[in-house]
Amino acid sequence: MKKTILRNYARLIVRTGANVQKGQSVMVYAGLDQPEFVEMVADEAYKAGAAEVEVVWQHQPLTKLNVRHKSVKRLGEVKDWEIAKQRWQAETLPARIHIISDDPDGLAGINQAKYAKGMRSRYAVLKPFIDARENREQWCIAAVPGVKWAKKVFPSLPKGRAVEALWEAILSCSRALEGDPIQNWVEHDAYLASRCEHLNSLGLVALEYRSANGTDLRVGLIPQAQFIGGGERIKINGVLTNPNIPSEEVFITPKAGEAEGIVYSTRPLSFQGVLIEDFSVRFENGRAVEVHAAKNEAALKQLISMDEGSAMLGECALVPYDSPIRNSGVMFFNTLFDENAACHLALGRGYSSNIRDFDRYSLEELRAMGVNDSMVHEDFMIGSEDLSVTGVTASGERVEIFRNGGWAF
Repeated sequence: MKKTILRNYARLIVRTGANVQKGQSVMVYAGLDQPEFVEMVADEAYKAGAAEVEVVWQHQPLTKLNVRHKSVKRLGEVKDWEIAKQRWQAETLPARIHIISDDPDGLAGINQAKYAKGMRSRYAVLKPFIDARENREQWCIAAVPGVKWAKKVFPSLPKGRAVEALWEAILSCSRALEGDPIQNWVEHDAYLASRCEHLNSLGLVALEYRSANGTDLRVGLIPQAQFIGGGERIKINGVLTNPNIPSEEVFITPKAGEAEGIVYSTRPLSFQGVLIEDFSVRFENGRAVEVHAAKNEAALKQLISMDEGSAMLGECALVPYDSPIRNSGVMFFNTLFDENAACHLALGRGYSSNIRDFDRYSLEELRAMGVNDSMVHEDFMIGSEDLSVTGVTASGERVEIFRNGGWAF
């Protein structure tokens, strides 16, 4: 891929994604296989005025070794220096940039129950710091092709060509392959904002999903919630960010405890380094009470038992089936992309930023409204070419939102 295109992509991530400000600290999280692109991102961050850039390197094979050899107690341990660093992040709010390139099957074969126990123990210690950063920090997740990921997506191509093909798919879907990527996103954000404006004028209290594959689900909404899409403005400093590159969704936080029916997946879900495929989730009184999967059902059951909130919904996102990502014809086996190929739901933590004037409420008040709390937030795709989504207003009026997988307005 041409260096000028990659440079423009790095600049997009820094300036439109995280929107790094002058004098700000920046933390970049990336795999060991991406030193050249991470260097570009760091360079662009400094050009944007960053005071410092710290890179946190990650490597799936090391994670597998840790899960295999460490005790559960060691896996769940949070060192004093980690707590000090988390406290520093909560106080100084560095911009966080995540560059993902992981192998979708990179953690296959690990002891999922052991890994989950360790994660739960760590989360209990880290949760106060995570809560303290919520809605106050700038962050962005974007992707670059790892070799194993590329071979998963394009198995018939040689390694080098597979990586190049995945680069082309990532950049095209991220609106970074042609033209001025930053201007492309200005226009795209405006389009998503117009969709949100209409949806928020309807006063919806529930969404109903139906599809020929068997999906028949009703999800309650929080009266104070609103749809968000594209750019999100950080209230404490007014900085406009785009947390996900790419993004085709407009989304809302549902009311925890209000979901009835069954939903069928239309794309695989990558969770803890394994792919869960062809699955269904049945809800009663807002909770996932029954799940089935053709592949890795145990991982799905692990997901809904991570904590009290992991069996409830934290997001309802609307994405037309006729989206650029689905139209690319590429199955990415990566949630960042596949969630933007179709409508999706998320199990776990809800977004309090979807609540109007959320900064006026305490975290406890937001939870009482129905914003779900959990250590996880896992999107899974349910969109299909015949999916219908109907909105229900407080007066009982039914409003067509999606027809045959696409916008009805």
